Amino acid sequence: MDSAAADGPQPGPGPAANPLGHGPVLLLTGARLADGRVVDVRISGDRIQAVGTAGGLGPLPALPGAPTVTTGARIDLRGYLLLPAPAEAHAHYDVAFSAALTAPPPETSTDLTRRVTEAALTSLGYGATAQRTHVRIGDVHGLRRLEAVLTAQQALRGLAELQAVAMPRLLTGLAGADGRAQLRDALKLGATAAGGCPELDPDPAGYVQLLLEAAREADCPVDLHTTAADPGRLARLAGALAPLRPRVVLGPCGSLAPGASTVLANAGIRVVCLPQNGGCAGLEGLAAGLRPALLRELVKARVPLAAGSGSLRDGANPVGRADPLEAAYLLAAGGVLDVEAAYDAVSNQARLALGLPPVRVDAGFPAELLAVRGDSLAGALAGGHSRLVVHSGRVVSRTSAVREFADTVALALPRQADGTDGRGPSE
Repeated sequence: MDSAAADGPQPGPGPAANPLGHGPVLLLTGARLADGRVVDVRISGDRIQAVGTAGGLGPLPALPGAPTVTTGARIDLRGYLLLPAPAEAHAHYDVAFSAALTAPPPETSTDLTRRVTEAALTSLGYGATAQRTHVRIGDVHGLRRLEAVLTAQQALRGLAELQAVAMPRLLTGLAGADGRAQLRDALKLGATAAGGCPELDPDPAGYVQLLLEAAREADCPVDLHTTAADPGRLARLAGALAPLRPRVVLGPCGSLAPGASTVLANAGIRVVCLPQNGGCAGLEGLAAGLRPALLRELVKARVPLAAGSGSLRDGANPVGRADPLEAAYLLAAGGVLDVEAAYDAVSNQARLALGLPPVRVDAGFPAELLAVRGDSLAGALAGGHSRLVVHSGRVVSRTSAVREFADTVALALPRQADGTDGRGPSE
């Protein structure tokens, strides 16, 4: 049985039967919003054109002197929750899937591009229409990994927005000369942001100053790794970065010293945490795990908080996943945030960390949406596997899951909606 075809949102009749190839107008019908309303949503181009009561929206009204626009798809979202699409705020796609390699082969441009593309598509399938990956540059890597990310970025255009953060390991002294040159070249080549981990440089303060100079020269944001374990060093870092706000992101801050959250709040710096295990490939050593008390302190101090995956089956987390809903689930299950705030951390807060505008399921907002099977946000985080992803007003991914049970005479198993196909409840 083809499970992808057996369940999930179905297109209505019309010229565009395939929802992955619809025309300029997309009508989503019968969708439930997080506030409980059931609505129809009409999308025109890359924007939400109208949101109305279920059954109340038809074709796009005609402009004066123009015909009514009817080309497009009608997709039935009954049984689905419609949400602003999540974003991946912190990934390392250049090392994705590397944990399974017993002896890493020589990196070729083709292999790197394939790895990055597969990682980005994996994340997109979970719903992340905007993604940011940190990429090591300099040393033996040169700019090969960044070039692979930029190649994948072009290939994914129209499917997802992929950003790259250039990460030199060293910047100061004679040893950092290569890193300084590679950073400027990377930003000229098309890297979205300047980043790295100052704690890996012999002179962390000097690293930050050199990075800021390059960022100002390129007029780009800064996205840095830090454990935030040293309160004094964090205060100096926050002070140096404050003039660049709001274009500054720090993460994962997994060893934040008590009381240090006030420093981040006063500096107006946004933090991206990594709920899976608190660490990633941008930091050396084993992850210490993410302490819920640390995140509660950040929330209490009103530090803008987003969440990312950090790892996708790499050395920092061999079982890492790229599912933003899992990150939200972990935040909610740990009691750090309520369900709504946990999802906001992987959706609008993550988008803000990437410098993107927020999304609401309302007229005029970007058509960046995720439909996930479930009747509530809590239910979706608990196990929403069937998903439909909309990017720039176009359905770009659809995942359908079907749960089946063996026949039994002892119990009457629930069936699909029409009760005729003999399968168990779909998910």
